[in-house]
Amino acid sequence: MKKILIINGHPKKDSFCNTLCDVYKGGAKASGNEVVLLNLYELEFNLNLEFGYSKQNAVAADILLAQEKIKWANHIVIVHPVWWGSVPALLKGFFDNALLPGFAFKYKEGSVFWDKLLTGKTARIIYTTDTPVWFYKYVYHAPSVNMVKKRVLGFCGIAPIKVTGIGPIRKSKIEFRQKWIEKVELLGKKGA
Repeated sequence: MKKILIINGHPKKDSFCNTLCDVYKGGAKASGNEVVLLNLYELEFNLNLEFGYSKQNAVAADILLAQEKIKWANHIVIVHPVWWGSVPALLKGFFDNALLPGFAFKYKEGSVFWDKLLTGKTARIIYTTDTPVWFYKYVYHAPSVNMVKKRVLGFCGIAPIKVTGIGPIRKSKIEFRQKWIEKVELLGKKGA
């Protein structure tokens, strides 16, 4: 049995990403896993990290709760759309606010290296795009995947990280979306 945290990075409640989160959650629970779904659009926090990391901002109550859920989980699923080749501002702001020095990583004194404080966790990224997935991957080199996989999760010690890309979503048929709903539910059942 896994402790799974699903992070919904789409800022709109009525979205295909929201549906994907719900079916993953249903599949994971049906297999006996403990599951928590964190819809970022329900949280209250300032997206703008006003002072960067040079000065500690007050941490919002919802971010503190999210950090507790991140600590609790041994598998993290991040679901998001690709906008302008990246993640929505809501998800980026969440990473900036939640994955703080001392919580997710710690720089080593007198060194360019750091300690990864979220080791022992695994992850899956599920992204939707209006671009065909092969085009996004091989022509654009999947910038959102590289950012979330390597520069965010990997930087904090989370590994291995698997990726599922779904697209093109815009103008997709119901049959296409239904196929992916079934695949994501199966990923949930496997806890993958």
